[in-house]
Amino acid sequence: MQLRKEAVEVVVQICDRYKDEPSPLMLILSDVQKEYGYIPMEVQQIISAKTGIPVSEIYGVVTFYNFFSLEPKGKYVIGVCVGTACYVKGGQNVLDKFAELLKIKPGQTTEDGLFSIDNVRCLGACGIAPAVSINGKVYPKVELSKVGSIIQEYRTIEQKAMEA
Repeated sequence: MQLRKEAVEVVVQICDRYKDEPSPLMLILSDVQKEYGYIPMEVQQIISAKTGIPVSEIYGVVTFYNFFSLEPKGKYVIGVCVGTACYVKGGQNVLDKFAELLKIKPGQTTEDGLFSIDNVRCLGACGIAPAVSINGKVYPKVELSKVGSIIQEYRTIEQKAMEA
C-alpha cells in the first residue's frame, strides 16, 4: 500500500510535534492512532525514519498494547473482557458469541466496516462481570442471550442514520 502524500505529511508533522521529547514513541503512536484509527507498517517506517527508532521496536509497541491496531477498526469497537473475573463469569463465551454472530474473529472487522471485536484483558469492571465495552459504553453482566440484541442496537442506529 502506498500512502498519499497528505497522509505522509500528517505523520511527519506528528513526529515533529514530539521531536524534543525524550521518549516520544507512545505520544506519536497515540496521535497517529487517533488520526487514522490504525498504524500500518508504512506509517511505522515513516516514524522510524523521522525518529531513528527501529521499526522492530515500533512494531513491538504497536502489537503489545491493545489500544493500537495494525488494521482499520470498525465504527463500533466491541471490547469483550476476558480478564479473570469476566472469564470466570463467561466472558470467553460472550466473546465467542459476538464472533459467531458477526462472523469475524477477535482482531477482525466486519466486511461492512461497522464492527470490530477485541478481547480485552481488563475493563476495570470486575463487579459487573462479564463486561463488554462498545466505543466506551460499558454493558454489565452480559448474558449470551443479550449479545444479538446488543449488535442489533447498533445496526438500528446505523439504519436510522441512513434514513435521516
